[in-house]
Amino acid sequence: MERKNHLGSRPFLVLGATVILAFGFTLGKNFGEINPGTIDYAADLIGLSFTPQEKDSMVSTLTNHRNNYEIIRKTKLENAVAPALVFNPLPQGFFPNQEQKPYDWGLPSQVDLPAKENDIAFLPVSHLSVLIRNKQISSERLTRIFLDRIKTYSDTLQCLVSLTEESALQKARAMDKEIAEGKYRGPLHGIPYGIKDLLSVKGTKTTWGAMPFKDQVIDETATVVQKLEDAGGVLVGKFTLGALAMGDVWFGGVTKNPWNLKQGSSGSSAGSASAVSAGLVPFAIGTETLGSIVSPSTRNGVTGLRPTYGRVSKHGAMALSWSMDKIGPISRSALDNAIVLSVIQGMDQKDASTIPAAFNYSSKNEVKKLKVGYFKSFFEGDRPTLKNDQAVLEVLQNQGVELHPLELKTTINAAPLVSMLLVEGATAFDELTRLDLDDQMVAQHRNAWPNIFRAARFIPAVEYVQMSRQRSLLIEEMHALMKEYDVIVTPSFAGQQLQITNLTGHPALCLPNGFAENGSPTSITLLANLFEEEKLIMLGRLIQEQTDWQAKRPPMFDK
Repeated sequence: MERKNHLGSRPFLVLGATVILAFGFTLGKNFGEINPGTIDYAADLIGLSFTPQEKDSMVSTLTNHRNNYEIIRKTKLENAVAPALVFNPLPQGFFPNQEQKPYDWGLPSQVDLPAKENDIAFLPVSHLSVLIRNKQISSERLTRIFLDRIKTYSDTLQCLVSLTEESALQKARAMDKEIAEGKYRGPLHGIPYGIKDLLSVKGTKTTWGAMPFKDQVIDETATVVQKLEDAGGVLVGKFTLGALAMGDVWFGGVTKNPWNLKQGSSGSSAGSASAVSAGLVPFAIGTETLGSIVSPSTRNGVTGLRPTYGRVSKHGAMALSWSMDKIGPISRSALDNAIVLSVIQGMDQKDASTIPAAFNYSSKNEVKKLKVGYFKSFFEGDRPTLKNDQAVLEVLQNQGVELHPLELKTTINAAPLVSMLLVEGATAFDELTRLDLDDQMVAQHRNAWPNIFRAARFIPAVEYVQMSRQRSLLIEEMHALMKEYDVIVTPSFAGQQLQITNLTGHPALCLPNGFAENGSPTSITLLANLFEEEKLIMLGRLIQEQTDWQAKRPPMFDK
């Protein structure tokens, strides 16, 4: 099967010769002889040059490499097969605390049940759980409220892939039966929720948001989903993601921002954030590799938690980057995210990258004892959302929190290291490129996955390993900075913090902090050291108890 001319015109003949002769990307091609000329073309792509003698010596070795590639490609590798090399974000000499203590959420003993169903739909998990525990509302009624809202609004938002109505109602009735018998599983007992459709669930499609996989069925349930089910959660739907976890464009359209239907939901956890924002579920599961929780949480005005890399099992989730993918909750509040994290976190024998660590949140912990820093220069200048960011600092100061100015400075430039993600993504979807399945993808522009995956194949293995080595240095530098503070406050997209902390695996909490002039929500981000998410929740809860940014509802969906 010959690859079509993606670049057009004569230059492709030169580049194509390099691709086919030096690397043999396309199956079914009668490859030409590797010679010094083809080595020259390949060397140009990686910024090196070789003498005639060196090139002559390489010919037989490169031919053997290419033959080995063909042997390797005869073994089909599913996306779920992870590399033998496992990323570990722990700095030298650092080990997370593993002494798990009982949770103390500080939930109210009593919550008034609203008369209107839309008011019920916008309640946080922390209140809904009290209503269910006190038998003021049944899980079945609550589930029907959210199912009805999904059926009413999901087409407008283009946020739903699969509705799991029958199994949801069955689970809700079972949870009501347990309550009646005096059995209570905890604060997620009987609570409806949704997941990003890159998490597998037996008996449902798992589409990854992409046309080539729109009918895919994976015969297992992701560890995260199984943990939520065991905690009493009621899965009501699988929500959209940008195709293969980028953006908000999926095979069925563009997921919308409930605050502005002319605007996409951002991605890639587009459907999860949109659904929570519009009151279609009280919480949903998202994933982040390089901003896919933070960005849609910002756009949709909800609260997203990106846990430490290794805190939550990725088993049963689509792999984009084995060394950067993280799974976390999107909800109405920092406290809700803590409740969900307490359930989904923990070691998993099916995921070698999981790391044992305690998550010791308690409402009795004294938040004002936290040492809180902020990246000073990021709160200066004339950015459109600067006043919203500064307002968060003012809230903290008014609550007696001492703020320590600092700067985000590293000797390692994080931007080039993001190419590791591209290499891993191209590897995870190798056959998409080699078998021309990428032609089925909706997005085909220069910055879309098909082109990114093709180009990533020209990143040499040597350079990938060099990036990994620099990443080790970045981890050490960030640890030296972060260990001096309990929490650091930062604008969500300022400088390189989003790139850096995704590469180093640090946790982040993204909270609403108002609106831009165009009416779209804005956000602030809290950072903490590895496996110290409880500190994020403490400070985030304080901010949200003193403000009402997270309580705002998109007017079109407050019905």
